[in-house]
Amino acid sequence: MPTSPSPSSGHAVLTAEQINRYHSDGFLVVPDFASVDACNRLQIRATEIVAAWEPGEERSVFTTDQQARVSNNEFLSSGSSTWCFFEEEAFDDTGSLRQAKELSINKIGHAQHDTDDEFRQFAYNPDLGAIARDLGMTDPRALQSMYIFKQPRIGGEVSVHQDATFLWTDPLSVIGFWFALEDATIDNGCLWAVPGTHHGPLRKLFKRNRLDDPAASDGTIFDDLSDEPLPAPDSPDAVALDVKAGTMIVLHGLLPHWSKPNRSARSRHAYSLHCIDGAADYPDWNWLQRPAGMPLNAL
Repeated sequence: MPTSPSPSSGHAVLTAEQINRYHSDGFLVVPDFASVDACNRLQIRATEIVAAWEPGEERSVFTTDQQARVSNNEFLSSGSSTWCFFEEEAFDDTGSLRQAKELSINKIGHAQHDTDDEFRQFAYNPDLGAIARDLGMTDPRALQSMYIFKQPRIGGEVSVHQDATFLWTDPLSVIGFWFALEDATIDNGCLWAVPGTHHGPLRKLFKRNRLDDPAASDGTIFDDLSDEPLPAPDSPDAVALDVKAGTMIVLHGLLPHWSKPNRSARSRHAYSLHCIDGAADYPDWNWLQRPAGMPLNAL
């Protein structure tokens, strides 16, 4: 997928201690990475995108628990576009929104870092490419991004998962950059993880099924790779990543992580950007694909 060479980076951003902590824990918390102004600008732009967006007939709903059943055309084509996805609890029994549209969106995805100027400016921070190289990546490429609202009272649970399940390369290379645009707390649905569990195997792969079966409709399936259970959300070793706005959390692709529902009166806006190594193979059965004329850009 990547075609052009990556620029070289002559500076390191992370300290040796931070790099060791990332490799030991599977995640790294970097406070004050993004400025208050940058966080505010991204929030304003996300609000504008939602206000201008009109849902299609499919009214895409995002839920990690039932992903294989909700992979409609809007989801599968969003790798090269910017689309809004509703919260699972956004609609009542009659199919009407329970509250205003701007309070009903789960996320915006998945190519706004390349389709929108404000998101592009935030995502293509040279320090992110340098961090990816600090952590061992040869040719970091921006693959996918999500603006996550975690709406008040209906913000959905994100079940325990590994990012490499959804963004697989050979060899495995995906790194997630997760930015708190608002304070992320236990009450409004912060991230959780069990340190060190990225040393375990990849449990599942999320694949387009049409490539496995030409007669099948375009959709997705999970392939089971390992029966080793993922950490339970109530694990006594789980750590709440309770962080202030502006914090960046770097996530290893094999790290199981999750977030709980937001039943509070406060939102928990966040932005995540996933990058892969352009030196790795990105199979055509990955759910997220781009057209030939839209290659991945270097970080």
